Amino acid sequence: MAAFFYYIIIGGMAGWIASLIYKGRGSGLLVNIILGIIGGVIGGWLVSLLGFRPGAGFLPSLITAAIGAIVLLWIANLVSR
Repeated sequence: MAAFFYYIIIGGMAGWIASLIYKGRGSGLLVNIILGIIGGVIGGWLVSLLGFRPGAGFLPSLITAAIGAIVLLWIANLVSR
């Protein structure tokens, strides 16, 4: 149960950071959480493709999820054009 809340917190923060970096503003709490959780999966996959292991802990998880969320926003922007 604690892991669930951990993913929600990391996801929300990563989605918010990605929205600020990519769009210049947040996207709302629920969208930020969803964006960050999906971004964590994408970020973990991308980091492993580059030959790195996604680190354990708060900060490495947050960075990995934020990178994935930024990539997800970029792909969504390409598709929506």
